[in-house]
Amino acid sequence: MRYKVILTKDAANNFRRLVDSIKRLVAKQLKKLESSPFLGDPLGNVRGFNLTGFYKIYAAKKSIRIVYRIIEEDIVVEIVGIGKRAEFEVYADIARRLMKKK
Repeated sequence: MRYKVILTKDAANNFRRLVDSIKRLVAKQLKKLESSPFLGDPLGNVRGFNLTGFYKIYAAKKSIRIVYRIIEEDIVVEIVGIGKRAEFEVYADIARRLMKKK
């Protein structure tokens, strides 16, 4: 079964800000998620950020984290954030976004 990979508005902005060489590596990982959505590692409570139900996958020699969730009923992988792995930066950014939506 093939999943449709979509990027939230914020994730699309994250992607656009990447340099071209990193974009290619991230795009390669996103392509893999179409056929293997459970390829990433499940997240939970990460450094005080509750990201239960989300997954992470790496790109660019693990310097970039891609955070996503799987929406089974729609056969969709929704990318919610793409960012530097250092300092858990992408997790903090996603947690802020999720808090704004509540």
